[in-house]
Amino acid sequence: MYTYKSLTDNELFCLMQDGDKYAFEEIYERFNGLLYIYACKLVHDKEDARDIVQEIFVYLWSNPNIKIKSQLSSYLYTAVRYKIFDWLDKNKSKSNYLLSLEKFVDQGDCITDNYIREKEFASIIEKEVSLLPPKMRQIFEMSRQQHLSQREIAELLHLSDKTVKKQMSNALKVLRLKLTSFLILAIVLIIS
Repeated sequence: MYTYKSLTDNELFCLMQDGDKYAFEEIYERFNGLLYIYACKLVHDKEDARDIVQEIFVYLWSNPNIKIKSQLSSYLYTAVRYKIFDWLDKNKSKSNYLLSLEKFVDQGDCITDNYIREKEFASIIEKEVSLLPPKMRQIFEMSRQQHLSQREIAELLHLSDKTVKKQMSNALKVLRLKLTSFLILAIVLIIS
């Protein structure tokens, strides 16, 4: 019987490929610390460095048909380096995604809130306009929605200019009174 410590890396690797778990353990003991130190130099988070090294050993053990063209040590260091490149790419993508999400949260929230408030305010205005007396509502809608002048409204409805002016003035007073409380509440919500 031979001791695993006395075997070369390539001999251990051949035994490991045949399913010898003690050969794998010896490979792990020889290279784990060195690969971890190497990974820590490139990845500044120790847990991430440890995970990268562990993934290399899991891959090594679970793929016994790996072909190594050079020394085992070269293969392992190269594998760690490539794994770190993958990790950096993923973290860069994750970082870009998080920055994008953060930007959306910072800006999108306001856009969405303002849009909802605008829709609510428009709905309240429509409701209050619909509650105006019929003739006052008709004059108000002709002025604000159809953009007609007081003279044009007076001619279309066969009323005097003064009557149209008075109806518009009364409509605006009613709406101002009813909408002031909503505006104050909206301002308080925007400020807070």
